[in-house]
Amino acid sequence: MARTAREVLADATAGLAPADGANPLVPLIAAGEAPREVFAALALEQHHIIPADRRSFLHLADRAELQPAVAAFFHFLAEGETAALHRLTALAAACGLDEDAVRAYEPQAGCQAYPAYAAWLALGAEPVDAVVALTANFAAWSDYCGTVSRAMRDHYGFDDRACGFFDFFAEPSPEADSLALTAVQSGLTTGLLSEPAAHRHGRLLQSYELMFWETLAVR
Repeated sequence: MARTAREVLADATAGLAPADGANPLVPLIAAGEAPREVFAALALEQHHIIPADRRSFLHLADRAELQPAVAAFFHFLAEGETAALHRLTALAAACGLDEDAVRAYEPQAGCQAYPAYAAWLALGAEPVDAVVALTANFAAWSDYCGTVSRAMRDHYGFDDRACGFFDFFAEPSPEADSLALTAVQSGLTTGLLSEPAAHRHGRLLQSYELMFWETLAVR
């Protein structure tokens, strides 16, 4: 029987999920054992990551111009990055960072490997393969964000505005799920989807995601 879009995404999400204990930092945050300064580092790194990812998603949308369902997925992601950047301002302020501190910060290579690879996907990957890879990665990122946002309130005394960035990514997005399914179905129909390539991209994205947290953990 032919594969369905739902099966493709479910298999990628399950098969590419990080192993338990793979993230060295989020469990420390969850237990309130990470230093408070780590949230400032998160905010500063994300000030570089979010705009970079937004540009990558817009480029993927442009490359998928003849695949409207795929392009719609990436336009939605780009809009989400814009919304996330607005929420990031409150986190930076809660960490005592002003605009000068944000501008002066020098990002770390280990934290910026993820957006660098996302840019590579934007240039070289089949867009629908990137849909699968990113959707699988977002499942892990969403779980991490939910854990972090709860710990920020429970252990570190941050208010709702400061937690808004992580809340945004932790919340389920039925629209993103629907767009991903439609995009993948388009890839199946056109024959443009390559599951092996999508899984390869997803595996690397997950590795770079973990590198982000590992880099922050050893600051």
